[in-house]
Amino acid sequence: MRIILAPMEGLVDAPIRETLTRVGGIDRCVTEFIRVTHGMLPPRIFYKYAPELHSQALTQVGTPVAVQLLGSNPEMMGRHGAQAAELGATQVDINFGCPAKTVNKHKGGCVLMREPELMYAIAAAVRKAVPPEVPVTAKMRLGYDDRSMGVACAQALEAAGASEIVIHARSKVDGYKPPAYWEEIAKVREAVTSHVIANGEIWTVADYWRCREVSGCDDVMIGRGLIARPDLAARIKASQRGENFEPMTWAEAVALVREYAAALQTRLEDKFVTGRIKQWLNYLRQGFAEAEALWPQARKIREVAPMLACLDQPVSAGDSRAA
Repeated sequence: MRIILAPMEGLVDAPIRETLTRVGGIDRCVTEFIRVTHGMLPPRIFYKYAPELHSQALTQVGTPVAVQLLGSNPEMMGRHGAQAAELGATQVDINFGCPAKTVNKHKGGCVLMREPELMYAIAAAVRKAVPPEVPVTAKMRLGYDDRSMGVACAQALEAAGASEIVIHARSKVDGYKPPAYWEEIAKVREAVTSHVIANGEIWTVADYWRCREVSGCDDVMIGRGLIARPDLAARIKASQRGENFEPMTWAEAVALVREYAAALQTRLEDKFVTGRIKQWLNYLRQGFAEAEALWPQARKIREVAPMLACLDQPVSAGDSRAA
């Protein structure tokens, strides 16, 4: 009953992986995608996206981190998969799920679900190039234009040697609009023997249990729900054990944001750090009424110190959203 932190491009970087895995409950992370095109990327690019490669592909608390690749050239994807393994990757994941227009326009991510045979060629090339002890896995949606391609694409990945397949329970056209079609994941799971992991629209402990029931999947991947509620994985694990878990307070969430900001300041210019903090705060509005109350003021701030000072302002929690 594993919980995996989703790879959210432009947000779930190494500092936030460190911050969230320290809260607890997360069994694995996946990096933002490394874009593979026609030339070989130098090792520094792998280390940029996955600095955990310097530490046996583990976060500081020992949570495994998979390296994710995105591209459409089977040969180059295979070569980069091999390089990732040489640099210390203990799992190589392939992105067939990104819905971003720019990525899809350049034949990457979810648009490849229109071509299951190409998905097979890519995954097979990576599987052939990567040492047998290193799992090759994939993340996809239920389809591109509609939700009709899930089974065919998952079967192609299984035939290519993907040992695990994460399925986001929507098509590209669905975007991120509710609902998530967990029942469609169940259909795919029944059609393959590769291990299937459910993803999409898990915001609360109750969502987690409903997703498991409808999809039939033991393991889930959570993205936005864990950004909005950093203790969600820990609360789910407590519920698995039949235990109570005191929800995270706003003060504790602010401490995490401060920790994240400090880590970012060692990597980015302050103007970019402020942008990342705003991005996280925008998600925290889903989990904390205090973040919603602060948002009108915080969204206008452009410097790190005033932003952090804003987060420390006393605000009324109002109604809790942490159900």
